[in-house]
Amino acid sequence: MRILLGLLIAASVATLKGSPSIGEEKESLYMGAVQAQVPAPPQVPASPQAPLPPPPPAPMPMVLRNYKPVTAERLKNPDAGDWLMVRRTYDGWGYSPLDQITPANVTRLQPAWVFSTGVTNGHEAPPIVNNGVMFVATPGNQIVAIDAKSGRLLWRYKRPLPDDVILLHATSRGVALYGDKIFFAAGEAVLVALDAATGKEVWTAQVETNSNGYYMSVAPLVADGKVMVGASGGELGVRGFIAAYDVETGEALWKTYTVPAPGEPGSDTWPQGDQWKTGGGSIWVTGTYDPATNLAFWGTGNGGPWMGDQRTGDNLYTSSTVAIDVATGRIKGHFQYHPNDSWDWDEVSPPILVDYRRNGRAIKGLVNVARDGYLWFLERTDGRINFVEGMPYVKQNVFRSLDAKTGRPDVDPERQPGTGREAEFCPSHWGGKNWPPIAFSPKTRMIYIPANENLCGRIVGRPVTYTAGRGFTGATNTIFMAPDADHIGEVQAWDVDTGKRKWTHTFAASTNWGPMLATGGGLVFSGGTQDRLFRAFDASSGALLWEFPTNSGIIGQPSAFMVDGRQYIAVQSGWGIDARSMQGRLNRIVPGDFPDVPEGGAVWVFAVK
Repeated sequence: MRILLGLLIAASVATLKGSPSIGEEKESLYMGAVQAQVPAPPQVPASPQAPLPPPPPAPMPMVLRNYKPVTAERLKNPDAGDWLMVRRTYDGWGYSPLDQITPANVTRLQPAWVFSTGVTNGHEAPPIVNNGVMFVATPGNQIVAIDAKSGRLLWRYKRPLPDDVILLHATSRGVALYGDKIFFAAGEAVLVALDAATGKEVWTAQVETNSNGYYMSVAPLVADGKVMVGASGGELGVRGFIAAYDVETGEALWKTYTVPAPGEPGSDTWPQGDQWKTGGGSIWVTGTYDPATNLAFWGTGNGGPWMGDQRTGDNLYTSSTVAIDVATGRIKGHFQYHPNDSWDWDEVSPPILVDYRRNGRAIKGLVNVARDGYLWFLERTDGRINFVEGMPYVKQNVFRSLDAKTGRPDVDPERQPGTGREAEFCPSHWGGKNWPPIAFSPKTRMIYIPANENLCGRIVGRPVTYTAGRGFTGATNTIFMAPDADHIGEVQAWDVDTGKRKWTHTFAASTNWGPMLATGGGLVFSGGTQDRLFRAFDASSGALLWEFPTNSGIIGQPSAFMVDGRQYIAVQSGWGIDARSMQGRLNRIVPGDFPDVPEGGAVWVFAVK
């Protein structure tokens, strides 16, 4: 097996050998065009008046010639074998109905092919697959198109990052598809549309000014003829927003700020003055969407600066879910998980759309596993978001209770840090779950959570002055493990109809940063641990059925697809970003227990042999 893997990786690396490195001139190459770059022997023309004609262009690979345009209907009802957006469907389930791979045969799962991305740092994007063509976003402003069956490179796009780029999270969480285009949020806050068959730029749109601290790592969301993105930079004093662009032309259609200006709804939750201009509420993770109401649900980040006593009030719409009318950009509803955030609990993960039952009543639901350590069951309407129920899923000592009608938490003031006032709290500022998405299986009626238990933090604030593009947290934070803790990382399963936990798998010597995938075959897949293993669990019982070591730690979002009647599971392996930072801090607290994880990006595709 090790020999086989070595050959697979070597072959993948060989396909990239000779390609320019990240940061060089962007390129769009077919495999044939790559081969055509090999210098040919010099040839002497017959006469000066008859120069040799240029070589004919390389033929387009058949899989690209057969590319199937992505329509609005296909996004709403994707074919079972395709994975057309980051969580496959608008509801955010992270669920594939494919059922060839089951608990009975998953032990025969082996690599079908491996592709080296040629870059390091955190690989967080899912492999997106349309009719046999795979698109993968990586760190370094890179998109690669791959033959999903063979692992053969079709084309590569690289957009050079400016030398002075501000990019605190040098990653990409994926691309979006529509028509014959691919949409990519470049790190320097530029939205790019590419031709799916060639990888060439069709249009670009400047989303914001990078030198002011705005950057992007989000995967775009396409709905209602628009491509939507949001900008990050909450630690740099930005004012968060979601913006929409025309899919065909890149024309700006609307821009909605998550921190209201004076006179706008919610502005009375901010102090008088100009603090709203640097109020935070940035966007990190792709929203979910309800076609029935044309509402998109986006999660927003913390307020700026971190300490709530420097911006008194609830500070809408930070640490919230906002319901955006996609036609107009208007905020039609919201739910704020913890007003006046002082813990850096960005609630950037959007809720999934899943209908559930409570006390005999069917509820059109939103379910969010929040960074603040609470599992929130909400109700969606054509505007307003209603509270239904909330409970902690990890150790949480900040909220003493929730209001039964509104869900507003009663905060223990001893657990809320402030300027010159240190406080200890659980979970840590990284949260009970960070950005990695949950998954939901309609077969088991369970959600699957990549959780970090027993990890707590301390924060103390200090005065801070805003300077464009500079840090604007005004705080110092540390982490520690709860007394008597015997583990941190977990995979949890919760029944959405009862609100009860069904099973938990713990990791004795690792945190968990692994996005979840659920399948119709009764399996749950995830990585996320420092041992580099990719795993499959029985979705009903939680039994660990299969694990496989990859080249690096897996913080990428898994996906499932089918080509020529065969099911595959795909994921990117490549450790970095916050997972690396948490691991580094823990290794300083308990030296040797959380050693460094090797880096290096690769796409792994598995099939039953």
